[in-house]
Amino acid sequence: MADPTAARPAFAGVDHLALTVTDLDRSRRFYTEVLDFVVVMDVGTGLICMHPQTGFVLALLRHEGGHDDPFSELHVGADHLGFTAASRTELEAWERHFDAHDVPYTPIRDELFGSHLNFRDPDNIALELSSSNELMIAAQSALSSGQTGPADIAAFITEHLGSDFVVRQPTATG
Repeated sequence: MADPTAARPAFAGVDHLALTVTDLDRSRRFYTEVLDFVVVMDVGTGLICMHPQTGFVLALLRHEGGHDDPFSELHVGADHLGFTAASRTELEAWERHFDAHDVPYTPIRDELFGSHLNFRDPDNIALELSSSNELMIAAQSALSSGQTGPADIAAFITEHLGSDFVVRQPTATG
């Protein structure tokens, strides 16, 4: 049995994301022309792309025997990939950019922790650009400090959003 008091290993961040696509050429055009990724390697069954400003690595893969069904977030697995935008104003610029490239999207939505703009790639993969508001930035800062525990999180949520949003701890059964 694992020792619950043992130090938990950490990870430094997200290294890459690999997406299964139906057409490598079509996906290459979308991710390079619309989102400014650069293809850095062709491995035959896939393309390794990197975003020049962030260094984020995205692999586009075409699997032998893969299905050509479009992506659906209603299936078990990934729901969407979220990219960071610097501000709501930047999200508005993205809407104009998507219009110029005929990219389907939903209008910007302002939510509790910021604003987001949802869009789709050529395989219908759900993508999102989001801009955190001051409340989300404060929450992320507090949590990443390493000094925030469950009670602190519950107090923050209650103060800013109300007690209905506080995560309830599971109770022991039987």
